[in-house]
Amino acid sequence: MPEAGRVADHLTPRQRKYFESLRSSLERDTGKTLADWIAIAKTCPETTRHTRLKWLKDNHGLLQNHGSHVLSEAFPDVGWDDVATLRAALWRDPAHIAILTAVEAAVAGLPDLITGQRKGYTAWSREFQFAALKPAKGGTTVLGLAVPADASARLTPPKNEGWSERLKSKLTLASPAEVDAEVAQLLRGSWEGS
Repeated sequence: MPEAGRVADHLTPRQRKYFESLRSSLERDTGKTLADWIAIAKTCPETTRHTRLKWLKDNHGLLQNHGSHVLSEAFPDVGWDDVATLRAALWRDPAHIAILTAVEAAVAGLPDLITGQRKGYTAWSREFQFAALKPAKGGTTVLGLAVPADASARLTPPKNEGWSERLKSKLTLASPAEVDAEVAQLLRGSWEGS
């Protein structure tokens, strides 16, 4: 999560407002300060982020968003602000990097573009996320778009992709050459709706 008071240029204004609201509502919603929750989290016997989050929910009633915030403070690791580390960890395969570079070139001229890096994907937003790209097996990538799957015969509906629910379609890309004029148009259409 972004640091308090820091304006992260890889987050939309809406995302920055959300994270600030999440930070400021923790004590009001739970009756405990962030320091109290950090102390509780440090007693957790679990070792992975997922199991720690489940432990906070099961044992203390702390839900997903507040739990994630507490864990990011109690056990700092690579967070949303460490874009370079997140990107390097995700995009290691040269075939994946070539496709990412082609998609980045396709969105580069879109006004008000915000690029966000997550652990599992790279996202592009204006006011809302309109596209995301993640590596897949065999050197391919999966591009999520904020257009309906019927916008192109190349698109299919997403299934548990882990990115924004606004992305209503996906496209598997096997090479940078597949990031063609049609994909650029689909990206623009996604951007226009964001």
